[in-house]
Order: sequence, then C-alpha cells, then structure tokens
Amino acid sequence: MNNQKDTQAITVAIAYDFDGTLAPGNMQEHSFLPELGIAKEAFWAEANQMAMDSDMDGILAYMQLMLVKAKENNVQVRQKDFEQYGKGITLFPGVEDYFDRINEFGKTLGLHIEHHIISSGLREFIAGTSIAKYFRNIFASGFSYNSNGFAEWPALAINYTNKTQYLFRINKGIDNAYDNHLVNKFIPEDLKPVPFSRIIYIGDGETDVPAMKMVKYQGGSTIAVYNPFSSVNREGLSAGDVCRQLIAQNRVDYIAKADYSEDGPLDTLLKMLITQIRLKLDLSVFKQ
Repeated sequence: MNNQKDTQAITVAIAYDFDGTLAPGNMQEHSFLPELGIAKEAFWAEANQMAMDSDMDGILAYMQLMLVKAKENNVQVRQKDFEQYGKGITLFPGVEDYFDRINEFGKTLGLHIEHHIISSGLREFIAGTSIAKYFRNIFASGFSYNSNGFAEWPALAINYTNKTQYLFRINKGIDNAYDNHLVNKFIPEDLKPVPFSRIIYIGDGETDVPAMKMVKYQGGSTIAVYNPFSSVNREGLSAGDVCRQLIAQNRVDYIAKADYSEDGPLDTLLKMLITQIRLKLDLSVFKQ
C-alpha cells in the first residue's frame, strides 16, 4: 500500500465500504461468476441457503461456496487468480482519479488524508484493482492458502457488525486484523493517531449501519452513497430510498449519489467535511 504520510500534517481518515460504495454490485459479479458461468442470482441464493441450513455466517457461506464452485468448474483459485479478477471490477464514475484529487485538497489545508477499506468483500479482489495502491489498509474478508498457493480456508470474514472493530483499529493506528490486545487497550482519545472526530465513513446503506452509527456517535461524519441505476430491493425500495430512510432515522449524516467526479455533489460534500475538520482544529486552539 502507499499513501505515504507527511509527518508535519494532521491525519484525517476516510473509511470506505467497497461493494456498492466504490464499485456497483458485488465484486464477485464483475468477472469471477461470469468466468464460472454462474448467474449471480443463483450464486447468492445458494450461499444464503447454505447459511440458513448450517446456521452459518453469511460471509463464510459465500466464501466457502466460491471455493466449491471454482473446484466444480476446474477454475484455479490462487491469490494471483483472485487479484486478476479484481482487475475486472468496474468502479463508479470519478473513482479512478478521486484519490489523488482529495489527497491534494487535504494538503492545501495542512492535512494528510488516509484511506482505508472496511469490506465484507474479498481483500484479494480489491488488491487487484487500480485503486488498491491508495489504501493504507484493506480490511476485508480473505482466504488462507496452502503450500501450493491455492485458497483452502477463510482466513478472515468481515460481516456487517464486526466492521466496527476495524474503525477502532484505524482510530488507534493498528494496521492488521490479528492484534486484539492493542485494539482493546485504553488510550485517551487525544492520544490516538486518528480521533473519531477526524474519521469520515462512506458506505452504501443498511449493511453499513452499525459502522455508520458508531462513527456518528463518536463525533465523526458519515455518508451513505447510492447507485441511482440499481434495481429495487425485495421491499420495493430503490437504493436512494434506502439512504433517505437512513437520514430520516438519524442513522447517517449525509447521502449522495455514488459519483466521485470532480466538483460533483459527493466530491463537494467531502471537501466541505474535510474543511470543517480543519476549522474545528483551528478553533480548538482558542479553547486552550
């Protein structure tokens, strides 16, 4: 990962979900499932049934099913294979050049912008995308590999509720998923590398509610983004409708279309939130 830090700058962290936030749909649907010749509806229905039948975490179910289906179709599943599938992921408008733009904007305010992924999707797929180099951490579900390099077992499963622990890892400057001692250690908020007041969380709706609620409660900012072209859910609601419900329920601070183009609504909102962080830091000097 890059995102080298200017030691003179104050850090602001932006944490992103991936599926539905930086890219439309689920990452497996872009090239992996087409390679296997499996319809996305059939795959997710079978994964959900597996979870129900075994009283199983849904993330573990889809990960196991990926390995089963790959074996049935004689498709190799090494880390480099997964990363290759990641290269086929289509991103939302503006995402490709967004990170350089927002980093430069932060610099004009004396702020260092760090980017982190917190996703139930696969870290291997995300590592294969063109934007992987911008993230300090890719906290996402992933596999362990045998001595021949083939995926054999889920190493990490990040579901909708345990996403919150990775926000504390960002808050405390922990760059791994295994250190449970430091993540639970008490550190005064003003001594943490990134206080929650300098964290912005961007997700795509209901699956990010626990993470968004916690960031909001802790004094950070939250944005729910939506794909205006997505189909309605089983309750007949569009992605935009879901996000508007989150605003009405006070679960999220802002909503915007998932379009990261320069000077668009989302880009403008993020710059305003980053500027607000800078202003609050400057005002805090007068309270000392």
